[in-house]
Amino acid sequence: MNLRDFQQSLDGDAPTADIDSQAVQALWFAAKGDWTRAHELAQSQDDAAGAWVHAYLHRVEDDIPNAQHWYRRAGKPPHRGSLTEEWNEIVSNLI
Repeated sequence: MNLRDFQQSLDGDAPTADIDSQAVQALWFAAKGDWTRAHELAQSQDDAAGAWVHAYLHRVEDDIPNAQHWYRRAGKPPHRGSLTEEWNEIVSNLI
């Protein structure tokens, strides 16, 4: 799967079966506007990928101090570009 395939999967009602990472599923739900489900999934993946997505989600919610905490846990610098650019970057790196 690549970024384009992932974006096309957003036409469906649920992530496709080949999207097995909870962090990537969180990005899918975030793109569909379900922040709560996305947050639950990101929190449930206790690793750098989950932390990176968790940081992004708190940035979406404009909770920058919390986002900064999760960026540190992910070992990533805070993103300075648009939310769309960051979403694309994370998806591209995690799929």
